[in-house]
Amino acid sequence: MKKIFLAVFISFTIASIGQDRFKRIDSLLTYLNENNKFMGSLSLREGNDVVFSKAYGFADIDNKIEATNKTKYKIGSITKTFTATIIMQLIEEKKLRLESKLTKFFPKVQNADKISISDLLHHRTGILDFINQDTLTVADFKSDDLKNVIYNKINNYESIFEPNSQFLYSNSNYYLLGGIIEKLTHESFATNVQKRIVDKIGLKNTYYPTEKVNIAKKECYSYLFNGTTWEKVPEWGSDVAFAAGGIISTPDDLTQFMYALFNGKLVKNTSLDLMKDLKDGYGAALMQFPFGERHFYGHTGGIENFRAVVGYYPNDNLGVSLIVNGDNFNRNDIMIGILSIYYKMPFPFPNFNVIDNKVLEKYVGNYTSKEIPLKINISIKDGSLIAQATGQSSFPLTAKSETEFIFQTAGIEMIFEDDKFVLKQGGQKFNYTKE
Repeated sequence: MKKIFLAVFISFTIASIGQDRFKRIDSLLTYLNENNKFMGSLSLREGNDVVFSKAYGFADIDNKIEATNKTKYKIGSITKTFTATIIMQLIEEKKLRLESKLTKFFPKVQNADKISISDLLHHRTGILDFINQDTLTVADFKSDDLKNVIYNKINNYESIFEPNSQFLYSNSNYYLLGGIIEKLTHESFATNVQKRIVDKIGLKNTYYPTEKVNIAKKECYSYLFNGTTWEKVPEWGSDVAFAAGGIISTPDDLTQFMYALFNGKLVKNTSLDLMKDLKDGYGAALMQFPFGERHFYGHTGGIENFRAVVGYYPNDNLGVSLIVNGDNFNRNDIMIGILSIYYKMPFPFPNFNVIDNKVLEKYVGNYTSKEIPLKINISIKDGSLIAQATGQSSFPLTAKSETEFIFQTAGIEMIFEDDKFVLKQGGQKFNYTKE
């Protein structure tokens, strides 16, 4: 039986394959920016050479300051990969062991005598997430010692599960790792980042900030689109996220960091192997991102309304980083578009034209094909067509025109005409007729 396969990545532009891929990437990001879908910056690095680096939109809209590829963004949880790298350096220096217990550093945390450094790195502690599963109060934010307030919160949490029995992503784990770094080195986390990573590999725009956004230092704000304009998102203090998410950087620096990490410039290969050892899909601040048969190592991040991702594909020695400070489109879809163009895969640009509901209603119904024993139901939800094949999950259809619709994730195209449509996928065509 022929089967519609729905588990590959989205792709999206109609530009010809022969056009220069970097110009096409620029066209995609410019198109998204001009339609108020995206503000941010992209870096692509082949080996240690940056082959594409450009920013789109504004660093400060109120003062009309445009972003450049030197604009610095908050990277959120990509900070964790920096933190894990420093921890592995301390292990190499024999100042710490993966088996070391938390009780040596934070004895008041429940199950501290059972929680290892490895458990903290892999989010296998059972410690509640102070950011996503708890609430910092206004009084907490006004504290003169916010870090100590958060440490006390973590000390008082009831354990969710026994250490190393399961995975639960928790920012508390990396907040504690930041504290361990400071206790062992007798220096601030910011100083450790500077000495152990930034200075060591020559990063130019990466640091742990000690104050709020400073536009004069080429830092930027994050924004939400309200349907008409971009609105600035309130800032957090840096110690709110600390070693779990407080670093500022650029896409160029992040790709350089990943190149250095995977090429023996920050830790030994044995340490990198430990970082890449995935447990329930998560290593020591490294995850895998599949793109077809390729698997990138990296991390994502989100803080305020900054959205960031960095990935490195060892087989091609390719590094890619996208940081978004204006979020009105799915960051993963943007990244998939970028990689699709880079690897010369065909796809259509997303269509932001709204199709009249009366047009969509003509296509609603159940469809069958004489060529494949798989019925497809077409319905409408929130102004978009939804398709569902027999025995499979429903999936949204994106309009290319009033008659052509695609499901980018599986490379499906549907072309409607009267009471029928042609379904195209993988070079095959299937004719469907409404029942």
